[in-house]
Amino acid sequence: QVQLVESGGGLVQAGGSLRLACTASGYSFSKDWVAWFRQTPGKEREGVASIGTDWFITYYADSVKGRFTISQDNANNTVYLQMNSLKPEDTGMYYCAAGYRGPRWSLRGNYDYWGQGTQVTVSA
Repeated sequence: QVQLVESGGGLVQAGGSLRLACTASGYSFSKDWVAWFRQTPGKEREGVASIGTDWFITYYADSVKGRFTISQDNANNTVYLQMNSLKPEDTGMYYCAAGYRGPRWSLRGNYDYWGQGTQVTVSA
């Protein structure tokens, strides 16, 4: 059974940092694209960042470029999202996704597996 577990969310002031982690069980991130999405009430789930785990290729949404960094730890089957210079508009539930089927990394329908999410709240 595939399970993705996110951790690291919390409440932080604007300008602060958080590091999210996504760890998989029953599934290997090898040769996959793993992505972070976020969602706020009333809005579509949007792609934040993606990483090709065997190719070290990364993609970012324009809204987070220069502030967020996605990385991987193959030994621990974990993908991280380092979030710096956080803004109130970064608030949302952050989800990890894997099992990418292409062709666009930022579309939620292109992933087979999802975690339950971790809440990030940035206060002004």
